[in-house]
Amino acid sequence: MPIINSLLDQDLYKFTMAQAVFHQFSKQRPMTRFKFKCRNKNELAKYVNDINAELDHLCTLNFKKNELDYLATLPFLSQDFIDFLEYFRLKREYIKCWVDENNELQIEATGPWIQVIFFEVFVLAIVQEVWTYNEHYDIDFHYARQQLNEKISHAKKYADLLRFNFADFGTRRRFSHEWQREVVETMANELPRNIFTGTSNVLFAMETGIKPIGTMAHEYLQAGQGLGPRLVHSQKFMLEKWVQEYRGDLGIALSDVVGFDAFLRDFDKYFAKLYDGCRHDSGDPIEWCERLIAHYESLGIDPMTKTAVFSDGLNFTNAFDIANRFRGRIKTSFGIGTNLTNDVGITPLQIVMKMVECNGSPVAKISDSKGKGMCEDDEYLKYLKKVFKIKE
Repeated sequence: MPIINSLLDQDLYKFTMAQAVFHQFSKQRPMTRFKFKCRNKNELAKYVNDINAELDHLCTLNFKKNELDYLATLPFLSQDFIDFLEYFRLKREYIKCWVDENNELQIEATGPWIQVIFFEVFVLAIVQEVWTYNEHYDIDFHYARQQLNEKISHAKKYADLLRFNFADFGTRRRFSHEWQREVVETMANELPRNIFTGTSNVLFAMETGIKPIGTMAHEYLQAGQGLGPRLVHSQKFMLEKWVQEYRGDLGIALSDVVGFDAFLRDFDKYFAKLYDGCRHDSGDPIEWCERLIAHYESLGIDPMTKTAVFSDGLNFTNAFDIANRFRGRIKTSFGIGTNLTNDVGITPLQIVMKMVECNGSPVAKISDSKGKGMCEDDEYLKYLKKVFKIKE
């Protein structure tokens, strides 16, 4: 059976970002390019034919009526956007997968942003599952289920003490579709909703009746580098567009696209009051949250009215530590990915697919963690760092 069989088998923030593109940038019709990258060395090239076959199938799918009906129940999605999705189909000519002269797997998606925005999560789930199916077909799920049950027990133990809550963010690096479904269903059955708050995966949210969770990803703010009136104002431009689109819904801002220093300079009192909180995705989480609290306090905002969301390579141990550190100082929430959906006794692939070009111009992600940044153009990267006063 093919790996992807529903266009809802996707993270929510792809839908929320796509709606913002659909409404806020329809006249510009921005063209974009996304590039795949594997951060740990693995021999993926030999699976190029399998991956291409999965992409062929992916591009035959469309949204089913019950899926569109479900999307219509989400209050922040508009009917005109759902009408657009009724006729939506991913176009095969926009996605290319090949092996280069260095015997490295290459995948690129190039085309209108409203189209290629949906490829990323599907591609990562496909590559991961093709690899695990071929390399780890004989996995013993006894260990995986034991790990999952221990996490559920720990979550129950610490939830009341720490006001601890978390969501599944594991679609893109899951061991398999079926294992993520089992993980989500098990947690939904075993944990109350104030502890297990939901999943980023829209299909599993629909099937289990739990909350779909997500706001924006790096690509949204990156695109501002090619769409905004001035590069220095690109983050503020995109944050403002988000506010115009969602009018108070989905109010968690991502903070590390050009580094946290630059984000805090842009995240002034206007945005700090409008947004419900911020998401951490690189750099030291303790230092990040201490600085976020101090920033709110400097603006005269009570940090306990805001939420710090953590989503960078978390496991339950470090999530509990963070929750304990900031208990009573700021509300915390956690998105746990690989440690939930690929903790099966293997070392998962470290794969990403990031926007590298928008409107014919290079764009970059400058991470607060070494190795998580991505840019193809060294001269542009130097210029971006200069504009945002980022130290080498």
